[in-house]
Amino acid sequence: MLLALLMVAAPVPSDVAQRLVGGALTEGVAYARLEELTDTIGPRLSGSAGAEAAVRWALQKLRDDKLAARLEPVKVPHWVRGAESGEILASPRAVGHPLALTALGNSVGGDAIAEVVEAHSLAEAAALGESARGKIVFFNHQMRVPEEYGRFVEMRSHGPSAAARAGAVAVLVRSLATASFRSPHTGMTGYDADAPKIPAAAISTEDAELLHRLLQRGPVRVRLSLGCRMLPDTDSANVVGDVRGREKPEEIVLLGAHLYSWDLADGANDDGAGVVMVMEAGRLLAALPQHPRRTVRVVLFMNEENGLAGGKGYAAAHQQELGRHVAALEADGGAGRPLSVRVHAGEGGAEMLAPWLSPLATLGVGLGTGDAGGADVSPLDPASVPTVSVHADPARYFDIHHSAADTLDKIDPENLARNAAAIAVVAYGLAEMPAPLPRPAPKPSRDKPEGPKPAAR
Repeated sequence: MLLALLMVAAPVPSDVAQRLVGGALTEGVAYARLEELTDTIGPRLSGSAGAEAAVRWALQKLRDDKLAARLEPVKVPHWVRGAESGEILASPRAVGHPLALTALGNSVGGDAIAEVVEAHSLAEAAALGESARGKIVFFNHQMRVPEEYGRFVEMRSHGPSAAARAGAVAVLVRSLATASFRSPHTGMTGYDADAPKIPAAAISTEDAELLHRLLQRGPVRVRLSLGCRMLPDTDSANVVGDVRGREKPEEIVLLGAHLYSWDLADGANDDGAGVVMVMEAGRLLAALPQHPRRTVRVVLFMNEENGLAGGKGYAAAHQQELGRHVAALEADGGAGRPLSVRVHAGEGGAEMLAPWLSPLATLGVGLGTGDAGGADVSPLDPASVPTVSVHADPARYFDIHHSAADTLDKIDPENLARNAAAIAVVAYGLAEMPAPLPRPAPKPSRDKPEGPKPAAR
């Protein structure tokens, strides 16, 4: 039945469509690899033993798949979480209450015991004035759906500096989550040069609600202790593997994902799923009897979340050939059911790619609209490299995002395989079409700590 449906997949030959879509859906390689990555290696924070084990693992897997694979060295931040704790010490509540919290990525360590003052935006924190001095600023918000992530993420990324300028001694941020079972969600924070560095932690949504209610009744005093610290930058690597093009090997279609993960869990969804999706696309393309015209390059980036060192390092190392990068696809949107393919290119680019997506009709995936790209490929923006993405359903993405719940059991093997199939077909089309996509107008490089997650699109 699948083969019959794929027979209409021109201009992709039916046998190629069968190998790419059928192979991804029936061979089970992507899920088996994700299970191995998460269960035997686990968390992969840059600078950690897990990150380096993942680099060695990925390099060997790409070589097993007959890609020309290598390591490209990068220097990465080495942040260590350490012990962390917090509790409500005094409030209208009759007894104290331990807080479910976790340090924000790159936070400084430290201890604080102070009253809590609530703010709902950076502007509101700045307006607190003297009322914030010597206090712990609690950034509260009402993120309910994925689309609100982009609206509230600044509280996590810039809130500590905004609070410090107002004289705060520490920050608590309500987790950016759409569901929680008292599990705090971490994420990158940054410190502005003109502000003191103060300890910053995320608290569970349930504890955020409790703090908010208690503050309506009277003063609340909290103890916070974070043992995190930043060590000197350390050596790591991006893992790069090429499926060499048969006619135009100098022209490159990049498929990227970040091998790094936060340390609270195994990073199955963010971004282990993306890693095995692009690896599977590379495996299937390398196994074709005839490679596509252009080179397809799989890049597994290190340190996307708290520094973007891998993405910046790749762009710097390949500066002279960025003009020959004809497209870049980043898989960093989770493993929900694939919904559409998005394109950011010059005029007519989406229409050029559309016919090559016909094998994906069997999966209910076609051309869509919306932003394409990601953090690790954003350093390619000044070179006007077209970006393409397979947009997955984000409905449940922020339930587990950056939390201890990001584990393999949350991954649907069938949806994982569907995403891998879609990426393989998109990559084949980009690498095989007679002319490359037209390049978009230049835009400035983005210097941000993590990629445009589903809600930010």
